[in-house]
Amino acid sequence: MAETAYVPRLRAEYDQSIRTKLTEQFGYGNVMQVPRLDKVVLNMGIGEAVNDRKKAETAAGDLSLIAGQKAIVTYSRIAIATYKLRENQPIGCKVTLRKTKMYEFIDRLVNVALPRVRDFRGLNPKSFDGRGNYSLGIKEHIIFPEIDFDKAGESWGMDVTVCTTAQSDDEARALLTAFNFPFRQ
Repeated sequence: MAETAYVPRLRAEYDQSIRTKLTEQFGYGNVMQVPRLDKVVLNMGIGEAVNDRKKAETAAGDLSLIAGQKAIVTYSRIAIATYKLRENQPIGCKVTLRKTKMYEFIDRLVNVALPRVRDFRGLNPKSFDGRGNYSLGIKEHIIFPEIDFDKAGESWGMDVTVCTTAQSDDEARALLTAFNFPFRQ
């Protein structure tokens, strides 16, 4: 007896409606030409970790909770005297999400986290890189429901980069709009 594999809500929505909508809009001849989500990279730069090594580990723990996957602590490659930074010092953390965890994260980002941002007026529609990838910055990581506001000692910012297989910004914008990304008008 075969078990049915779990399919995230957004993946099912992509397979059922978004793919056909994009094919009609851009006139693709092949199903593989239709842009899809490739990966999501979450990154936290912790400047204060120069003075206190524990802060990078705490941030990595928080990022692991948000992503649902273990975060990697990143280390400096070179020494910069003006920032009191030495080589191989922990300065941040990152995590790359693919497949099921990526769809789950985007679902939580769009439907739970972004509406909790104070004075949120929508995402900047110009933050595409020219190759179909979108980046956004979040000022406080405590907007995610996984982080307990009372236990969080500090709030750090984080970068979210959504990588797609789209060839142009217009294709990527259409894809992310179909996934309900709240772009500014």
